Amino acid sequence: MSGTASTVVVVGSINVDQLITIERHPLPGETLIGTSMEFLPGGKGANQAVAAAQLGATVLMVGRVGRDPQAEVATAILARAGADLSNVHAVDGPTGLALVTVDANGENTIVIIPGANAQLNAEAVEASASVIAEAAVVVLQGEIPAAGILAAMKLATGRVVLNLAPVIELDAASIRRADPLVVNEHEAALVLAQLAPNTVIPAEDAELVARLLEWGVPSVVLTRGAKGAICGDRDGTHSMASPQVVAVDSSGAGDAFVGALSAQLAAGSSLSEAVRRAVRVGAFAVQGRGTQTSYPSLDDQLPLVHA
Repeated sequence: MSGTASTVVVVGSINVDQLITIERHPLPGETLIGTSMEFLPGGKGANQAVAAAQLGATVLMVGRVGRDPQAEVATAILARAGADLSNVHAVDGPTGLALVTVDANGENTIVIIPGANAQLNAEAVEASASVIAEAAVVVLQGEIPAAGILAAMKLATGRVVLNLAPVIELDAASIRRADPLVVNEHEAALVLAQLAPNTVIPAEDAELVARLLEWGVPSVVLTRGAKGAICGDRDGTHSMASPQVVAVDSSGAGDAFVGALSAQLAAGSSLSEAVRRAVRVGAFAVQGRGTQTSYPSLDDQLPLVHA
């Protein structure tokens, strides 16, 4: 498989998630007994690639795993979803690990140990220059080194979807390369502070989007969990409601959203059309446990937004 005009290339993290379920999150210094534990594929990059592939996109993954048994766990669903893994290489050291704790209300806490993902630097990314340059959409996240993000941006000739989560330091010109920048409310405030260090951060989500656009970001998608999303670009700013569902585990919903968004953009949808579908995919994902294991395929019925 090689890059084509409709290809989504995800340059990003590949992890194993150690998923622990618990009735409630412990207080500082407190010890609680969990109800279950399992190891599942994860990593924001891999999650987004799986979500896009299962929704019909042609997906190539650029990433790094360790030379350990966990690498097979980390890539199992990627392979099953049909993502091209020829640009995923094993390096010395462990595969990335995420420690995920989910409470009875579906709320999660996550601690990430980068492992092999820390080696996805500029040189590693440049080794996949041809597939990145040929992609319709290049998807990036904050779980890889900034140097790798910058290298991918320089190579990309198509649309760059930057999910700056977690928020890491990037120069203003690189943030303005995002089209769209995908962030939640907290991340949006941190990114705005990078672009405009002395600015007063707005309290309203729509105003956050407006300020990011004013500071030169071509398009912005602000995810709001159960409240849906706000997107803004040259065509205006729009608010999209989310379907109302019972959340079981929210840990992979944001990545499901980004994967669906990227698949739709690669297929030629407008930003607002892509966001409308992505909020439904995110709502589907919170109804299942784990990240990749909760993502829909083309055969699944997505929840509907009711007026």
